Amino acid sequence: MSLHCQLSDETRGMITADKFKKMKKSAYFINTARGALVDERALADALKNNLIAGAGIDVYSIEPAAKDNPLFFLDNVIVTPHMAGWTRECLARESSGTTMEVIQMLRGKIPDNLVNPEYVKFKK
Repeated sequence: MSLHCQLSDETRGMITADKFKKMKKSAYFINTARGALVDERALADALKNNLIAGAGIDVYSIEPAAKDNPLFFLDNVIVTPHMAGWTRECLARESSGTTMEVIQMLRGKIPDNLVNPEYVKFKK
């Protein structure tokens, strides 16, 4: 199972011990979305008790994750420090996108991805 969804009040803690119990023992749980979507204690218990085969985790409910996070000590887990998506292509795209937004602003135009337009004054 690969988890891909936004964190909201409705999705916070949505992957619980009950959900892990319903998975096949051969299942691998992958979370690259948001750590708070998952009950980490339930995930660690499911892995320790072989309810699922393994997990790949790139996000944690508390970041940076504590050094004593139980997921770090399990043989059936691969953990990364919230950077699994940082490929050369991704970083180049982010840099290029940011540059284009700044150029739009310097030209007096409204950037495509402006979050708070109420705080920016543009020439008409």
